[in-house]
Amino acid sequence: MTTALPPRRARSRSEAYRQSLWLLTSRDLRVRYSTSFLGYFWSVLEPLVMAVIYWFVFTQIVQRTIGAEPYIVFLLAGLLPWMWFNGAVGDATRAFIKDAKLVRSTRIPRTVWINRIVLAKGIEFLASIPVIVIFALIFGAAPTWGVLWLPLAVLLQTVLTVGLAMMIAPLVVFFRDLERAVKLILRFLFYGSPIIYGLSDLPDGLELWASFNPLAGIISLYRASFFPDQVEPIAVIIAAGMSLLFLCAGILVFRRMVRSVLKEI
Repeated sequence: MTTALPPRRARSRSEAYRQSLWLLTSRDLRVRYSTSFLGYFWSVLEPLVMAVIYWFVFTQIVQRTIGAEPYIVFLLAGLLPWMWFNGAVGDATRAFIKDAKLVRSTRIPRTVWINRIVLAKGIEFLASIPVIVIFALIFGAAPTWGVLWLPLAVLLQTVLTVGLAMMIAPLVVFFRDLERAVKLILRFLFYGSPIIYGLSDLPDGLELWASFNPLAGIISLYRASFFPDQVEPIAVIIAAGMSLLFLCAGILVFRRMVRSVLKEI
């Protein structure tokens, strides 16, 4: 006598989407670190080296008048989220081109190929947080109530990055020069964002204009964990509005171009 197996519950579209997203994200992370001797430490080595260089320049060579003490913690609080943003936006330029055959041949929602990049870089960012905690302990930077802003900072950066990536990924398929242009813009944006300095360090009148860079308000929220006076309410409000605007624009561009992209790649 045999017993019939109960029918498998059909997965909802959201469950299938989450599973596909996680499978592709975990694949990317495994491939990236499987042949690497240092593995996870590569995700923190670059921002750490950059932070040490800027710390040395602005504390040992140049008489620094920007930032807050301890400056190394101030730097890391801006550099770590920047590496997430920079890596995700930069890799989004190859989201469809790199895996063109899989994008064409699978029925996976095409947004997964973009969101898995943002998620993978976000996981690397979260994995790098212990580094700033270690430096904070070494240099005596005590966490404050501002750590409560951390979830909002992560949420806003996710919304902003996904929106930009959804615009850039399909456009690069038709305008290949855009990939190099994005790299140049990111390089300019690094110095145009309050990473090695704070918004309050800018001259009067320039602070408001700099707040229209959504990264300005987001980075101020990250820094609030150790430097609560760095939070700029106006910059945060502008960052929230612009992040939502970029997300809506990204969805609109993506929906209008995705069919053309599939024919082109």
